[in-house]
Amino acid sequence: MFMGEYQHNIDLKGRIIVPSKFREELGESFVVTRGLDKCLFAYPMDEWEILEDKLKKLPLTKKDARAFTRFFFSGAVECEVDKQGRINIPQTLRSYAVLEKECAVIGVSNRIEIWSNDNWQEYVSTSEESFAEIAENLMDFDI
Repeated sequence: MFMGEYQHNIDLKGRIIVPSKFREELGESFVVTRGLDKCLFAYPMDEWEILEDKLKKLPLTKKDARAFTRFFFSGAVECEVDKQGRINIPQTLRSYAVLEKECAVIGVSNRIEIWSNDNWQEYVSTSEESFAEIAENLMDFDI
């Protein structure tokens, strides 16, 4: 399980350190793709395969299913951690998530997310205000 929040800078070549606590669980190679809320999602291969199977089952006749699947898979890249503990994020993904310098790398159960620090701070600030309401709405899911 991935959890925690770490601050790292992305360099001009698009390299960012993957926190050491996440590296072992991510494995030798893993998938990074566009996430929701203007961040990137990174999945270990076994989790990616589970997600891939679920997305394959979406009905091709549904416009939203086709759009989401295209968006998700077209941004996906396989990454490997280098000897310095970094991955290289392609420019298209850096642009999507507005990754320019300071970043937040967070653990979210079965995946990690990579955010621009500004977007992450804004998201946390906005979500804190409605956290109790969000929790109340999730009570139906037995949380």
